[in-house]
Amino acid sequence: MTRRSINRRSALQMGSVVLLLGVQHIARGATIVAVRVWPSKDYTRLTIESDGEIKARQFFVAEPPRLAVDIEGIDLIPALRELVAKVRSDDPNISGIRVGQNAPGVVRLVIDLKQAILPQVFTLPPVAAYQYRLVFDLYPTQVADPLEALIAEKLADKQTGTPAATPGSDPIADLIAKQSGKPEGSKPPPAVVAEKEKDKTPTPAPNPAIPGAKPAPEAPPLAKGKTDRLVIVALDPGHGGEDPGAVGPGGTREKDVVLQIAHRLRDRINQQPNMRAYLTRDADFFVPLHVRVQKARRVQADLFISIHADAFFTARPQGASVFALSEKGASSSAARWIADKENSADLVGGINVKAKDAQVQKALLDMSTTAQINDSLKLGSAMLGEIGNVGKLHKPKVEQAGFAVLKAPDIPSVLVETAFISNPDEEARLRSEAYQIQLADALMRGISRYFARNPPLARNRAV
Repeated sequence: MTRRSINRRSALQMGSVVLLLGVQHIARGATIVAVRVWPSKDYTRLTIESDGEIKARQFFVAEPPRLAVDIEGIDLIPALRELVAKVRSDDPNISGIRVGQNAPGVVRLVIDLKQAILPQVFTLPPVAAYQYRLVFDLYPTQVADPLEALIAEKLADKQTGTPAATPGSDPIADLIAKQSGKPEGSKPPPAVVAEKEKDKTPTPAPNPAIPGAKPAPEAPPLAKGKTDRLVIVALDPGHGGEDPGAVGPGGTREKDVVLQIAHRLRDRINQQPNMRAYLTRDADFFVPLHVRVQKARRVQADLFISIHADAFFTARPQGASVFALSEKGASSSAARWIADKENSADLVGGINVKAKDAQVQKALLDMSTTAQINDSLKLGSAMLGEIGNVGKLHKPKVEQAGFAVLKAPDIPSVLVETAFISNPDEEARLRSEAYQIQLADALMRGISRYFARNPPLARNRAV
């Protein structure tokens, strides 16, 4: 046998092995790693995670509303059937899921809907702890106006008498007049904490169980004589849904503790006359960074406060920090590092990069102004001083960096890193109800002190 025939036979044998491996790989397809459902009133997200990329074709049927999806390259396995059990009865968008083998290597998923939706179906490459993800974002076509919802909440409070408004003021009528372009009332505004009520609502004493806590000064009332319209504070609990944020050594997830703190702060804001809190997320779901800013602008928020819990490579760093936007780069390498980490939330949470509107809106939010940054620094200083009364500070001054979530051009915006969740002691404090209460009180006093020096003015602002 000649050398040429031996080489030819060897090549054919090698080719057969390659072909055989290829057939096995195709037959195997992708393996489903996990399935998840994230319901919320904003939208419901359904995620199928796999160890290989999978493709899908979608068909929307209007009557009754349902979304049929053919997923290629997989077979029906128990992991996919788990989706049926993961749908909650209180999901505002999904009433149920059916799944079956439509053809060899093709699984059909039928999502029965409670209302008409605008579906977005897209894939995400591996990132962080995730492998390949097939994502279904189900957005309702009929969306409630969040500003109207705030008005309705305040009207309900007024009718029930909680919280009590100062006699002679009508914040709801003035807000509606402001929205319709009519002149606002000329009556003097109430204080955030009325002067006559100061003695009845003392600032809670620091909890002795929390080390380093100092006696907290009383918050000043809102300055009088400026406006009696409704003052709206947007609270932005970081991360959520697919994005857990930082995870402490004890397993505490950033997205959970910051939502708890935001809820506590919301309750304190809503107890103030003429003030209302608006949360960019009030449950465990993912919100893209630019959408958080859009939400705040849509309700014409007077302030934007993003709440986080920092993490580092080691357990040593500790203390709270407050950040504002920067026009000229980060104020320190640490601030730049934190901003880069927070700005990567969209990659982990997963956004549909093909959505053109999202990219356009994101570009519009880069028009930050010097006035906005100056006001943000004032707000940050007021909050930092109050946070220092209940715990340690990582830095004694407000730092600056290019945080994407702080780019509303017309809203003073700060990002509060409440503590280092990577530090075991501070992780325990973040989980403590006592510390969360003290922190919410401190943030409320910071808001009050800012408004005492910078009262909100009557204005009509384009959203």
